[in-house]
Amino acid sequence: MTTAVAAPFRFFALQVVRTRRLGPSLVRVTFGGADLHAFHSDGRDQSLSLFLPHPGQTEPVVPLELGDSWWQGWRELPDDVRAVMRSYTLRALRRDPDEVDIDFALHGVGPDAAAPAGPASRWAARAAAGDRVLLLGPAVADNRAIRFRPPEDTGLVVLCADETAVPAATAILESLPAGTRVRAWLEVPHAGDVQDVRTEADAEITWLVRHDGSPMAVDAVRAARLPDTGRAYVWLAGESGRVKALRRHFVGERGVDRRRVTFVGYWRRGMTEEQLRAAE
Repeated sequence: MTTAVAAPFRFFALQVVRTRRLGPSLVRVTFGGADLHAFHSDGRDQSLSLFLPHPGQTEPVVPLELGDSWWQGWRELPDDVRAVMRSYTLRALRRDPDEVDIDFALHGVGPDAAAPAGPASRWAARAAAGDRVLLLGPAVADNRAIRFRPPEDTGLVVLCADETAVPAATAILESLPAGTRVRAWLEVPHAGDVQDVRTEADAEITWLVRHDGSPMAVDAVRAARLPDTGRAYVWLAGESGRVKALRRHFVGERGVDRRRVTFVGYWRRGMTEEQLRAAE
């Protein structure tokens, strides 16, 4: 079942096609669906809303029959019935067959986890072919949920991301044309989470691994020497507190025009997504 929401976004009923573990903390889930021909995006950090079922449910419960009032109806459902909603970025879109990839950071999953896993991590860790989800995504290729928009005169692209933003950052890197100068810092929990990134750009990519004692992104960026940042475009995404610290560094210490800095807090330490939305 699909229904229109407010263009340019709509619901897509999807099923898991396959999964692939990318590392100790990352899993890629590939989804298919009959209506994915209507899914369109030109963005490499395209934001999506994913609705997941609770354990024991065969599909996520979202009152699509309410049309434009689905949001209020969804919020009024009991907590243990209402579908779990989480925000993700599109990793890849393919045609023939129509498929989308979403990479999940497995917070709290594994024997060395410091905290309990959240519902999305638990779902992704056990996802199997045929599992059903709902996705609220774009039907128009250029839409307001795309944040990576470098100015035409950009001379240097700077990317900083933790594991929740690595899917978007690596998709951006893969999309950049030859000759684009890029400096990227990608932070992950384990060495096994480091990925090979194929890009035609002139890119220097630094992987920071927390469990081997690497400096965190804020410290690593502060210590780095960068080319002239006058025409830099800076894209920052990940944990909200670190993203804000990085933005202060680039604007306040390196003199980057704040209009050339895109910053997105994908999550906030100590808060669930529900709490984060309530605080906004």
